Amino acid sequence: MILGYSTNAFVKYTLPDSLKRIADLGFKGAEIMCDRPHLYPPDYRDTDLRDIKNTVDRLGLKITNLNSFTLFAVGDTYLPSWIEPDPKQRSIRIQHTRECLGIARELGCANISIPPGGPLNGMSEAEAIRLFHQGLDQVIPLAESLNIKLLIEPEPDLLMENSAQFKAFIRDVRSAAVGLNFDIGHFFCAGEEPHAAFEDLFEWIGHVHIEDIAPSRVHNHLIAGQGAIEFKKIFEAMVQLKYACDISLELYPYVDMPEEAGRKSLACLLPLMRDAGMVINSD
Repeated sequence: MILGYSTNAFVKYTLPDSLKRIADLGFKGAEIMCDRPHLYPPDYRDTDLRDIKNTVDRLGLKITNLNSFTLFAVGDTYLPSWIEPDPKQRSIRIQHTRECLGIARELGCANISIPPGGPLNGMSEAEAIRLFHQGLDQVIPLAESLNIKLLIEPEPDLLMENSAQFKAFIRDVRSAAVGLNFDIGHFFCAGEEPHAAFEDLFEWIGHVHIEDIAPSRVHNHLIAGQGAIEFKKIFEAMVQLKYACDISLELYPYVDMPEEAGRKSLACLLPLMRDAGMVINSD
């Protein structure tokens, strides 16, 4: 299991510089943001991807996940989404996801994370679910052929926020290529206890995002140890269930101090992980 750090906290730096800074902090993995200013697919040629792969290998890092959630290059955090009323906007999200799958294959990454539909913006839940399934059906065959996982990431205020909504959706997906990116803080924001949600959803989990959240459960990622999440219980659940995939620290609010945020989070998390019996930074 590898503990990585997402490059979305390093948007003031180039991707190669971000990767070096992550490695220098002591992380053995990096989650790469598939958006500007980092790895937005249309900006990269095959030679560029080889350079990124060489950089990752030289730094001794593993790419834990490709985060294809945001689309600042052409939209914002959520849009274009899977459930846009305009089919041209939906096609942008679908094409972006297909391109991220191809990059995952080139870089040797086993999974990409994707948004859980999008903000409803007045659309009925039934129609949104239909459009999300329709969009996924256009990328699942490629994911299956490349053996890359599509990991849906529930988030507050989007189509899917909690365990019940994810389970209701996934039961109608007829592909093992679709799973869950379990963001610990998001489930806490949704009013759930993350360790219980982890146990409930374990069969679908292919990657984990970790951050802290304030006692108010307001969706704002915090440095580990500065919020109310009981990491000990989560790590104990991971050990009991023999979770063997990777974990990425996600601290995008700390763009002005990503290294300090990462360093403080490591100091909090590593002792708790070891006390729980987790074997970290080992394939």
